[in-house]
Amino acid sequence: MPVLLWVWIVVAVLAVLVLGILAFGLLGAMQRLTRELRATDTALRPVRAEVQQTLDRAAAQRAGNGTATPR
Repeated sequence: MPVLLWVWIVVAVLAVLVLGILAFGLLGAMQRLTRELRATDTALRPVRAEVQQTLDRAAAQRAGNGTATPR
């Protein structure tokens, strides 16, 4: 009977160890992903501003011409 108890204790310790390793890996991956998303946002901010300006100019031209489609 004591051997079976030791086996269960070892299994429980190993399960906690594996779950800890998985949690550590997932948290690290989440932090890396957050850093990458911030860097991407910083890199694309000027492009988004330029696209918005282009859309605004196109809308102004369409409103000035009175037509919805460009000729």
